[in-house]
Amino acid sequence: MKYYNNIIETIGNTPLVKLNRVNHSDALVLAKVETFNPGNSIKDRMALKMIEDAEKEGILKPGGTIIEGTSGNTGMGLALVAIQKGYKCIFVLADKQSKEKMDILRAVGAQVEVCPTNVAAEDPRSYYSVSKRLSNEIPNSWYVNQYDNPSNSVAHYESTGPEIWEQTDGKITHLVVGVGTGGTISGTGKYLKEQNPDIKIWGIDTYGSVFKKYHDTGEFDESEIYPYITEGIGEDILPENVNFDIIDHFEKVTDKDGAIMARRLSRDEGIMVGYSAGSAVAGINQLKNRLTKDDIVVVIFHDHGTRYVGKLFNDAWMQEMNFM
Repeated sequence: MKYYNNIIETIGNTPLVKLNRVNHSDALVLAKVETFNPGNSIKDRMALKMIEDAEKEGILKPGGTIIEGTSGNTGMGLALVAIQKGYKCIFVLADKQSKEKMDILRAVGAQVEVCPTNVAAEDPRSYYSVSKRLSNEIPNSWYVNQYDNPSNSVAHYESTGPEIWEQTDGKITHLVVGVGTGGTISGTGKYLKEQNPDIKIWGIDTYGSVFKKYHDTGEFDESEIYPYITEGIGEDILPENVNFDIIDHFEKVTDKDGAIMARRLSRDEGIMVGYSAGSAVAGINQLKNRLTKDDIVVVIFHDHGTRYVGKLFNDAWMQEMNFM
């Protein structure tokens, strides 16, 4: 008989799928469809790694409470691992995150706290600050801090990168990733560049985020920071997991273009994915003149579109945002 002992053993080994109708470049574009993970996102990989490393270090103890600020997907990965290992979870989300994400986290037994989006990271009401405060107040708790936790990047160095290298027979020329915590692009990119330094690593950013300007100029420009609708990518801080030396180029994509492309992926490719995947493909099309027919591009599809049914896939919401 072939079976898994628990659901977390199914994490990883996700497929590469060719994009046909939405790819406007001459290159072969392959999507690494991370929705096949049990929590329907790439965050399952680093959630498992961060918990296992915390256990080894003795900072996460039996019966403890896992606390994290999340846009939803990391929380889901942490919750699935916590169920198997007997931990409690408290997740802090910004109020711009979809209702589906909050409901799903509650469905797997997590406590969810919601904070305002439009406040500075250092504001005591921000989801960064609330997460830290709760971890100080609650006994036997562990604050994950995916933004600065090195196990985030290591998870992708150990799993995502080797998978992509093997699946493409080492022929990959470009990796395209939406950047939030920075773990995926930095860990995967580091592994791939160690195999072939000529591989280009492109990060997808959004307007209202600081990544692109900081990468291009070394300046952290607070005037660049303003609220945006795109979920899962972009930041108003510089997470330690973002290795800017690994990233060759950042491309900004508008809220509207990311949303429209996510819907196109569903209708034209039959792949229902979320906001960050839409932004990533839109970014590839913006950069199509940099690609040739000999290039092999791997783009990360971070999470499933069911997280956004009330937003991206709701015509009334799209019209309210002036995206349709």
